[in-house]
Amino acid sequence: MPILPAELPSVTVAGRHLDGASLSSAAGAVASRVQGAPMAAIEATPTLETVVAAVGCLLAGTPFVPVPPDSGPRERDHLLADSRAALWLGAPHDGVRIGTAPVDVHARSSRTWTEPSAGTALVMYTSGTTGAPKGAVLSRAAIAAGLDGLCEAWEWTPDDVLVHGLPLFHVHGLILGVFGALRAGSSLIHTGRPTPPAYAAASGSLYFGVPTVWGRVADDPAAARALRSARLLVSGSAGLPAPVFHALRAHAGQGPVERYGMTETLITLAARAADERRIGWVGRPVAGVETRVVDEDGAPVGVGEVGLLHVRGATLFDGYLGRGAAPLDAEGWFVTGDAAAVDDAGNHRIVGRAKDDLISSGGYRIGAGEIEAVLLSHPVVSEAAVIGVPDDDLGQRIVAFVVASGTTEAQLVAHVAEQLSRHKRPREVRFVDALPRNAMGKIQKGRLTG
Repeated sequence: MPILPAELPSVTVAGRHLDGASLSSAAGAVASRVQGAPMAAIEATPTLETVVAAVGCLLAGTPFVPVPPDSGPRERDHLLADSRAALWLGAPHDGVRIGTAPVDVHARSSRTWTEPSAGTALVMYTSGTTGAPKGAVLSRAAIAAGLDGLCEAWEWTPDDVLVHGLPLFHVHGLILGVFGALRAGSSLIHTGRPTPPAYAAASGSLYFGVPTVWGRVADDPAAARALRSARLLVSGSAGLPAPVFHALRAHAGQGPVERYGMTETLITLAARAADERRIGWVGRPVAGVETRVVDEDGAPVGVGEVGLLHVRGATLFDGYLGRGAAPLDAEGWFVTGDAAAVDDAGNHRIVGRAKDDLISSGGYRIGAGEIEAVLLSHPVVSEAAVIGVPDDDLGQRIVAFVVASGTTEAQLVAHVAEQLSRHKRPREVRFVDALPRNAMGKIQKGRLTG
């Protein structure tokens, strides 16, 4: 199923604008450049160039990998090598050793393109609990199904104007925040950065944000009051703190609805636009998705009881690139690794991770293992463990416990920031004599305290 409609709406990014016809034509020029490539990589800056490049790849039927623009050389090299990308869409970089094609938003193509109806749309890399990120293969059909479910849940129509300033290299910012607007036919205003003044000035009807963004808006009452004309505020990527919800309701006239998903599943649960706003509840399955909550033996838990969340349905990924099909059980269920509870109306509350190696910070899901590997690459670090601790602004902040000598906290933070995206750097480094381990030598993160 194609993702894009026949006629595209207008898009504005950081004050630069393309109407729908110009977007389609500029993307057509990109499609001519990438057609036939096995995989493209897009430097996913918060710019019109990223939107044009992504739409061009969809039109050409060329899968692409969105690369965080602040990726360090280690992370970028892994994404390019693992995906086998043959073409880099973005500014030239000394460390990029594949063909480079800068994107010109003023280019125009006279050819009429029709997006393929099947196949892979993109590969989005996600942090696991250990090792380097893995590429989740996302099909056109899965993305289209997920977006159609959200359009229904949020009553999203061409009459809306979507506003957000989220990064364009993950599900929330790119798939929901760009492809969602295009599929719904609603104009998109991307603010470049998600600042309270930028949100206030945009005059949209639908706003997307993560808890960190909404917390900053709530701390700016004038900006929050400017959102009173909005039809719907949406929060995701982590639980929204109750004080933020209450402040937004007081100043903006409403609290956000929440939703839940993963890179591998896209958005599977969403509170409906017409439903009562409930703090900490992420709603019911979107159309085409089923869920179940079970105990460790796979038996269903009772209403309101906490268990392990499994999902299945039309929005699931096809598998990890180069690692076989998606890890589903015999009945097609995907184990999310999250703990949840369900009320008698089918609404879900996400309790947290079943394990402690994924950190949700500033709207990003970050694998502790990736950061630990970089810390351990430092010549004076002999042991490292990374955890997330509660943080009023970020949701969780990254704290590293290390056994090392002859270095400083600032030097280790800089070491990580040089190799990975800046949002993956530790906010604190604590030097210890040894890490707690069990009899098998496994680090006991539960004994590390924030």
